[in-house]
Amino acid sequence: MFDSFLDIKTDQEEQEVFSKEKIEKFFTVSQITRKIRASLECNFSNVSILGEISNVRKPGSGHIYLTLKDKGSQLQAVVFKNIANKIKFELKDGMEVISFGSVTVYEPRGQYQLIINKIEPKGIGALQLAFQQLKEKLEKEGLFDQTHKKPIPFIPKKIGIVTSPTGAAIKDILNIIDRRFANVEILIYPVKVQGEGAAQEIAEAITALNALTDIDVIIAGRGGGSLEDLWAFNEEVVARSIYSSRIPVISAVGHEIDLTIADLVADKRALTPSEAGELVVPRKDLLLDMLEKLNTRLLQSLTGKLRLSKERLVRVANSYAMKQPFDRLCRWQQRLDEFAQRLNINITHTLNTEREKLSGIAGKLESLSPLNVLKRGYTITTRLVDNKSLREAKGLNKGDKIKTNFSKGRVISTILSTEA
Repeated sequence: MFDSFLDIKTDQEEQEVFSKEKIEKFFTVSQITRKIRASLECNFSNVSILGEISNVRKPGSGHIYLTLKDKGSQLQAVVFKNIANKIKFELKDGMEVISFGSVTVYEPRGQYQLIINKIEPKGIGALQLAFQQLKEKLEKEGLFDQTHKKPIPFIPKKIGIVTSPTGAAIKDILNIIDRRFANVEILIYPVKVQGEGAAQEIAEAITALNALTDIDVIIAGRGGGSLEDLWAFNEEVVARSIYSSRIPVISAVGHEIDLTIADLVADKRALTPSEAGELVVPRKDLLLDMLEKLNTRLLQSLTGKLRLSKERLVRVANSYAMKQPFDRLCRWQQRLDEFAQRLNINITHTLNTEREKLSGIAGKLESLSPLNVLKRGYTITTRLVDNKSLREAKGLNKGDKIKTNFSKGRVISTILSTEA
């Protein structure tokens, strides 16, 4: 019993000592957070995480904050400015991506997060996605519309070329142009065609050439390469400089299978730099041959027209009208005489007809004339004072004076008496 008691007491003492040590050994919040951070960064320093993007935020600092999530969990993530500037495509909510980076703890909030060093869309390359996003954006704005395409001049006097002065593209273009139209003037604007700052140089070159007054057409391009090598011609700044150019632009980037944003915006796409040389100028020897043929055809046409005109003049000179110029005039005078004769006959006939009508009317008037009545022994009596015709005695009074008209002469009488 005693031994057992001692053993129990010893256990209690050990527990008290352990508890005392435990109480004396503790961590502050910052210390434990720091230890957790070190542990996470040690064990999850290079991880690849598949997830769906949500809650994308882009404050003025240039950093990008987002959440990676799947059906069961979510993870806060940050892309710092120096990495964000290198991402070619736009991060959007709902996009499924593979993120490469390190898991750490953001100490002020005690929240673990993923610091992303590289990010790629799942199932498609980052550059390909960036190409598709920019293509859709510019297409909606109308930068690819055919209505904005400017015609390429048939024979430019001066050509501006924007490319690397040491690449194979410039050699191909110059060789083709020299072979096709040797005396055309060319101005080369040297730029970087790949790498950091290449897109800005290309855009500035196109803008600078537009400030010149004697450039008729611009060729912008480079030789073939990977999508990364050609990427400068997929940048928005280059696309907008081409679209804003008042001078027609021929895009000549890579090979036939390489399609860039610059190709879509340009006024003309050349499948290769060599084809750009073929598109920008015609073959001078063919033009001279064509001009010679046209000159021959023109001379033949003019000779034929002169011959026909001469034959026509000969026929006119030998015609009856030219040999007897007054014969036609005499015939017209004869016709005028005939018309005058017919006119006189018609006038005489019309006058006689009207005269007969007038005589008939005059005869009728003569038969109705009061003078004829008087000739038959009748008289016409009127009141002297007002010359009013009298048909009866009524209204006359003794002493009134009346006038009596005979066929020959008249008398004035005074009424002695009246009988009704």
